[in-house]
Amino acid sequence: MLGVLGGMGPLATVDFLTKLIENTPASCDQDHIETIVSSASHTPDRSSAIIGTGEDPYPHMKKALVGLERCGADIIAIPCNTAHYWHAALQKETKLPILHIVDAVVDQFESSRCNNGVVGILATTGTIQAGVYQTRLLNRGYGYVAPALHSQSDVMHAIRLVKAGQLALASKILSVQARLLMDAGCTVIAMACTEIPLALADISSDLAPFLVDPTKALARACIQAAGLEPVKLSVI
Repeated sequence: MLGVLGGMGPLATVDFLTKLIENTPASCDQDHIETIVSSASHTPDRSSAIIGTGEDPYPHMKKALVGLERCGADIIAIPCNTAHYWHAALQKETKLPILHIVDAVVDQFESSRCNNGVVGILATTGTIQAGVYQTRLLNRGYGYVAPALHSQSDVMHAIRLVKAGQLALASKILSVQARLLMDAGCTVIAMACTEIPLALADISSDLAPFLVDPTKALARACIQAAGLEPVKLSVI
């Protein structure tokens, strides 16, 4: 059984579950992966905690993890990029494997698109400051570019707009930031906050082929962990 440590945010968790279903090779209900979800929406803001301005979210995530384990989960997924700052600490709390979203992204690069490229990181300030993506990218031979300070402020504004349901305005802001990363030499852009794919999902521009969805990558990693072969990708 797949355990989903979610609620960070709630809409991003629903998006993950949708992508889990869409990427599962199923012809009936019984072909899908049995899943239990903890929507730990009261978990304090992860980015604020990392930059030192907010409450520690770890106790809330630990409580949700323990609950998933007690309910019979065999493997854990966390559809929140920033929460992976606490991945190692959470893994020490359980014998269950906790999939890492960045590993899922890089595995997808290597299986379907590029090797040793330059990855643009659109993410929360906490994710970037914590090096959630950078360390694992470098360890596997990828370079990276993060937005400049003033651009990062715009990215955070867009993420807050998504959480408030203002997807159209968020999409405009994030499209600009994605183009700046491409202009800086990135060969692919990781939408490394689970809110960002929600805003950029309907883009039908020249950017679309270069946008990588970590939420989808994590969903596909869960399907593979369940012993299934995800449906064939048309684009990342």
